[in-house]
Amino acid sequence: MASATFRIWRGSGTEGAFVDYRTEVSEGMVVLDAVHRIQAEQAPDLACRWNCKAGKCGSCSAEINGRPRLMCMTRLNVLPLEQPVTIEPLQTFPPVRDLVTDVSWNYRVKEKIQPFTPRPADADGAWRMAQEDIDRVQEFRKCIECYLCQDVCHVLREHRMHDEFIGPRFLVHLAALEMHPLDVEDRLPAVKDASGVGYCNITKCCTNVCPEHITITDNAIIPLKERVVDRFYDPLARLVRAFRG
Repeated sequence: MASATFRIWRGSGTEGAFVDYRTEVSEGMVVLDAVHRIQAEQAPDLACRWNCKAGKCGSCSAEINGRPRLMCMTRLNVLPLEQPVTIEPLQTFPPVRDLVTDVSWNYRVKEKIQPFTPRPADADGAWRMAQEDIDRVQEFRKCIECYLCQDVCHVLREHRMHDEFIGPRFLVHLAALEMHPLDVEDRLPAVKDASGVGYCNITKCCTNVCPEHITITDNAIIPLKERVVDRFYDPLARLVRAFRG
């Protein structure tokens, strides 16, 4: 049976180092399979987070050869196994132990976003929507909150602007609410100020790492930027509002 070397980050908090593990690999294995084999045979105290092993829970996020990926969806046959496969925790969030990071900042961000606020139902108690309006936001519902987009975003990863920028995952969430045909809450002032949407320079790195292939930049962030500009910065729109006011 073939074997490969996995260079895994081991440590608690900010202290640690990479440790090499040589283990057997076989056809069809993913990175998470290799990590589980290493846990079973060599390092039972290796900490990693996982749940469904089907690419739907978003738990097993890590950086594999420097790229944010889901360990359960990264097949070994797409990696150069003649070299050590590097596995390390997400860099945008505080490390806890080994491959586990503290992603609770994301939960606090989401708590501050005004939730879905639907208009009153129609006279017969139903809510009617046009299919094209539903199609526009359906893509955003695929998000599994793996936070790979948050990890790769340079505003959070390199500039550490967690207090000023909510990141692409929650700009997607805002877009899903803002574009929903039933929602009546006005979130544009929050998009303009609290979200920090202006910090995004649309490099599309978030779109490139999304395992659900959500077109984050083009379909969520850019439309939000356009709505903010139309409302707050378009001089013609200002004149029209002043005339009507």
